[in-house]
Amino acid sequence: MGDDAGAVRSAVLSLHRTTGLPVVFGGALAGQERLRITEMVGNTTDSLSGLVVRQGSGLGGKAMALGRPVWVSDYPHAATISHDYDAPVSREGLLSVVAVPVVVRRRVRGVLYGALREPLSLADRVIATAVETVRDLEQDLAVRDEADEALARLQHPGAGGGDPSGAASAARWEEVRAVHAELRGLAEQVADPEVKARLLQASTRLAIANQDDDGMEGRPVRCDVPPPGPALSPREVDVLSYVAIGCTNAEAAQRLGLLPETVKSYLRSAMRKLGSHTRLEAVTAARRAGLLP
Repeated sequence: MGDDAGAVRSAVLSLHRTTGLPVVFGGALAGQERLRITEMVGNTTDSLSGLVVRQGSGLGGKAMALGRPVWVSDYPHAATISHDYDAPVSREGLLSVVAVPVVVRRRVRGVLYGALREPLSLADRVIATAVETVRDLEQDLAVRDEADEALARLQHPGAGGGDPSGAASAARWEEVRAVHAELRGLAEQVADPEVKARLLQASTRLAIANQDDDGMEGRPVRCDVPPPGPALSPREVDVLSYVAIGCTNAEAAQRLGLLPETVKSYLRSAMRKLGSHTRLEAVTAARRAGLLP
């Protein structure tokens, strides 16, 4: 779904917009226990651009080591951090700085910073907003990781050979359908619109893959036009995708973060649009229309 740097870039822009801090910057991990600052807004020099921050060193390094936000109101004279990076920080004129680590699955993936050029204490609101922005970034990265893992499963089909229409092929398609449902569920959890669009695009490719005689290993599948058939809403397709892999309404609701009654309503609506009377008929009709794999 893309690298961490792109997600950090979006988060830096969001933090700058929501807090009004004059300087916001950050970077993703660039090796073991070190990160590289690549994204900056409001800077007047290039002193911090490309700077490699080691875990435990400076403010950002301390945030990495502790796994929690840290801040100072007078960076050059702060006694709670090491001063390995005083020169580039001084050239940019930063005094009050907050650093918030990006932690996904207990692993630091980057750090976001916000700063003032005055020795003032950062308001609680600013700190809270910085933390909230990082939490959104962590969620996006976690969802993207899950999507990458789901798609990777399709690259390693189970062992089997012989007749491609046999048990191995059937198991392969069950995995395709499970991944399709997973991608649609994950798309509803991600805040980044670009990542969400890519997740939905990937699910669309899987949905219309069965229109290709060769299945997943056949010709490239077009995804620049919507599949033909009834115009189901995204949520109706989400619900049907879980119904298609055998989920009950309650199980689909849990995976999609909806109430069972809401799932039931979406399912009824989808069945009506598809001219179906049962769940199985609805799934079959959706597959024929290229809405499900």
